[in-house]
Amino acid sequence: MTPRVQLVVFDMVGTTVQATEVVPQAFAEALVPEGVELDAEHLRGVRGLNKRAAMARLVPPGPEHDARTAAAYARFTAALAEAYGQPRAVSTLPGADDVVPRCRAGGIRTALTTGFDRTLARQIRRQLLWRRLVDALVCGDEVAAGRPAPVLIYRAMERTGTVDVAAVAVVGDTTADLEAGHHARAGWHIGVWSGARDRRRLAAAPHTHLCASVADVPALLGIP
Repeated sequence: MTPRVQLVVFDMVGTTVQATEVVPQAFAEALVPEGVELDAEHLRGVRGLNKRAAMARLVPPGPEHDARTAAAYARFTAALAEAYGQPRAVSTLPGADDVVPRCRAGGIRTALTTGFDRTLARQIRRQLLWRRLVDALVCGDEVAAGRPAPVLIYRAMERTGTVDVAAVAVVGDTTADLEAGHHARAGWHIGVWSGARDRRRLAAAPHTHLCASVADVPALLGIP
C-alpha cells in the first residue's frame, strides 16, 4: 500500500509556470552561429532535460564541440535572463497558485525542480506569488545528472528531510519528468498535459496518473 504523500516535487516551466515561446526562442538565437535552424522536432528531443545537456545535443558534432556548446549555452542563458527580467515575464498556470498552499496546509512539503541553472531558476521564482511557500528549489547545475535520472528528486528529498521515496509524488509535463519519477521509484509520477507534451505522448511514458493540469493534482493525492 502506498503511504500518504509527504512531498510533492513539481517541475517548473510547463507544469506550474506558464510555458511561453521564451525558451524556444532563446535556444534558437543561441544556435544561429552554429548554423542550426531549430524546429519542433529538435525541441521535442530535449524537453525536460538539463539545459546544458540539451544544448550539447543540439550543437552539431565536430571540432571543439565542448567549447562551442559552452558558448551556445552562454548565449542561451543571457537571452533568458534578459527575457525573464522583464516585468510580468512569468505567470503561473491556472490553479497553480492554489496547489502549493493547499499542500502546505495539509502538512505536505513541496519542492520545485528544473533543468535551468540556479541563477535563472531563482529569477523565475522571485516573480511567483507563492515562492516563499516552496520548501526547496533544485536546479540543473546542482546535480551530477539531470532528468531522466532521478537525482533532482533525491536532492529534493534530502533538502526537505523526506526519507521514504514511496511517499513522494513527482509532477511534470514531459516524458523526462515521468521517467525520472519512475527511476526514483516515487509513489506517484503524475503527468500533466498543460505544457510540452500531449496526453498521447505522456501515456507512452511510465506513470501512475495523467491529468489536464497541476490544478487536478490535489484531488489525485487526496489533499483537501
